[in-house]
Amino acid sequence: MADTLVAGDRIEIRGFGSFEIREYEGYSGRNPKTGLEVSVGPKKTPFFKVGKELKERIMAGGGH
Repeated sequence: MADTLVAGDRIEIRGFGSFEIREYEGYSGRNPKTGLEVSVGPKKTPFFKVGKELKERIMAGGGH
């Protein structure tokens, strides 16, 4: 799975959800402790989107 995501491909597991890589551009931010402006570089991060079936099962479960 990791190799597939690194290659830029999406993984879908029917009834469960899908994994993909999301790319974010760089931006200027602030260090909350010091207040100094810092540059945050572009990054890629894995993202999971829950599937409709799983979401419905969880909602119907009503808790523990």
